[in-house]
Amino acid sequence: MPSFFNRRRPAIMAGVLALALGTTALTAIPGTAQPTPPVAGVALARAAGPDFADMAARVGPSVVRVMTSERATPARERTAPQEEMMRRFGRPAPEQGQRRAGQGSGFVIHADGFIVTNAHVVGDNTEVKVELADGREMAARVVGRDTATDIALLKVEAGAPLAALSFGDSDRTRVGEWVMAMGNPFGLGGTVTAGIVSARGRQIGAGPYDDFIQTDASINPGNSGGPLFNAAGEVVGVNTAIFSPSGGNIGIGFAVPSKMVQSVVAQLRDHGTVSRGWLGVSMQPLDRDLAAALRVGDAKGVVVNSVEPNSPAATAGLRAGDVITGIDGRRVETPRDLATGVADVMPGRTATLAVLRDGAAMEQRVEIGANPANVAAGKPGQPAQPSLGLGLAPRPQGGVAITRVEPGSVAAERGLREGDVVVRADGREAAQPRDVTEAVSAARSAGRPAIALQVERDGARRFVAIPLRAA
Repeated sequence: MPSFFNRRRPAIMAGVLALALGTTALTAIPGTAQPTPPVAGVALARAAGPDFADMAARVGPSVVRVMTSERATPARERTAPQEEMMRRFGRPAPEQGQRRAGQGSGFVIHADGFIVTNAHVVGDNTEVKVELADGREMAARVVGRDTATDIALLKVEAGAPLAALSFGDSDRTRVGEWVMAMGNPFGLGGTVTAGIVSARGRQIGAGPYDDFIQTDASINPGNSGGPLFNAAGEVVGVNTAIFSPSGGNIGIGFAVPSKMVQSVVAQLRDHGTVSRGWLGVSMQPLDRDLAAALRVGDAKGVVVNSVEPNSPAATAGLRAGDVITGIDGRRVETPRDLATGVADVMPGRTATLAVLRDGAAMEQRVEIGANPANVAAGKPGQPAQPSLGLGLAPRPQGGVAITRVEPGSVAAERGLREGDVVVRADGREAAQPRDVTEAVSAARSAGRPAIALQVERDGARRFVAIPLRAA
């Protein structure tokens, strides 16, 4: 459970029972003993509050433990963040050649044995196993991983139908409603915690499609990939990250909403990968001063900073200074609105953008392309090769900006960070993301074990050798 990548205060209704013991004034007859009246037993009412017992019993058989085995990173290749994670969780640093075990959570979504978990739980591991709630352990096949949303799909052959969970509508979750989390915190096995929805639409810097449900249900390392349920026992989120200076629960956890999970899982199941649309622009929010300068009044939207040559945006005639206020009827008020709106359009399809140019409203039809950062670098017709774990974007002042580094990836192991700029890839100048992906593809086609990237950070440049792992 990454810390990039809750405990509730129960509302207790205290019932106060006032017991009036009536007394009757009697004149005592001398020499007559007065009997002591019996004291009646009083049953106090149980405090009001939610009871998750029935729901936990019903959904528990569908929650699983995910166990992985990965190649240990040699000490000389480990980054400072990796060393800190090992120290924080008390894990001895394995030596080269050893294998390190990992674990997380998951849940069955189809009786045929399809299981959802987090992409960071699976990582690049060569061996993945699943332990069912009844104790059965079996090998799992990784159907696909989507690092942009941190969702992975596994498949097991159980020999019989498995109890599966149903997704709920995360768009209908409300701040303050009860939720229940289940999973495998710290390897303890099936554990149930409860809390409320603390917030929706959280952006925590995990990627361009951040849209997390925040909850104070207790989530800890090992809960990654487990389900977050609503009061009806439907999955409304996948527990993915926590915010914690200590590495343990402090009441701030994050779950990928079920609406996003369902879309990603459907593509992983059908294709093994996720295809997202690409426009080819860099953008910034539109504030009041900029709106006045661009003569768009009080409109809300995003400003196009630059248009990548030969991109779908360039082909459609978009320009720097255009203000995009909508896509296919959906309002665009932030860069994330546009990024997710474009990503939802399948490559090759046409989207209609609402644009303000020089104060005039217009509609611009754009044939959306395939995101270069999501294109696997491999030979045509062959299975996709493992990615380097990088999100890439064009940079107006030159080079290719690293916008995301997947935790546990080869790029992370070699110390690359978000904000670094790739200047050259394998001896060729890197001006667009495709320059990097094409260089990786060529190196893999030639059977080379690594590729050299020249990276700029804080004005200083250095070369970094990135291993090209086999499929």
